[in-house]
Amino acid sequence: MVRTGDSHSPNRGSIPLTAAILVVLIMKKILCYGDSNTFGFNPQTGRRFDKKSRWSGILSFLLAGKYEIIEEGMNNRTGFFRNPEGLIQSGCQYLSVYLQSNHDFNICVLSLGTNDSQIGYPLDEKNVEKGLKNLIYVLRSIIPGVKIIIVPPVKITKDVLHSNFSTMFNEESIAKIQKTFHFFKKFAKDNSCFYFDFNNYVLPSKYDGIHYSIDSHKIIAENLAKFILKEL
Repeated sequence: MVRTGDSHSPNRGSIPLTAAILVVLIMKKILCYGDSNTFGFNPQTGRRFDKKSRWSGILSFLLAGKYEIIEEGMNNRTGFFRNPEGLIQSGCQYLSVYLQSNHDFNICVLSLGTNDSQIGYPLDEKNVEKGLKNLIYVLRSIIPGVKIIIVPPVKITKDVLHSNFSTMFNEESIAKIQKTFHFFKKFAKDNSCFYFDFNNYVLPSKYDGIHYSIDSHKIIAENLAKFILKEL
């Protein structure tokens, strides 16, 4: 005779395998698509923060059981201009390729635009609008119901002028972001996207004026998790 309440039953307190598989299949997924701050670039060492230290990785722990996080950050990735460094660094062009085999997600956190302020790129409102429209079109044409969270560029500081990135960013880069920054929120509103500004919670590191410290990554993840749970 089998006693269902037997404390030695191997299934007691556990989720049946079929139920566990079902949970995985129906769990919503979030694509974090961005540049080096999404990648987790460490401004002190030049290496990558580990999963428990970068914001997109921390997000996966904070939202565990509710959302699966897909991390797709890349150093030096632009959002609006073709990057001479390669396809994977060219945000819009690479997104089209990436989605051909990776389109099983419900939400996209789109964090691009900072590298478009580099020397040589003509970042202005017109190019921001064109670039964001292209990114949104690519996402919605392949995943019609996708929810999109637009994250504006880092408000880079003059510390970047004395960093290892001083040959890539100059004072004009800072001015470009200042002049176009407001347009990201407007675009999100006009195009039925969500908007979440990291700059409201943290500042870039003093080490290079463009990348976030380990403490800032934690703050970003905590506040973004709250936003997702409340708004989405």
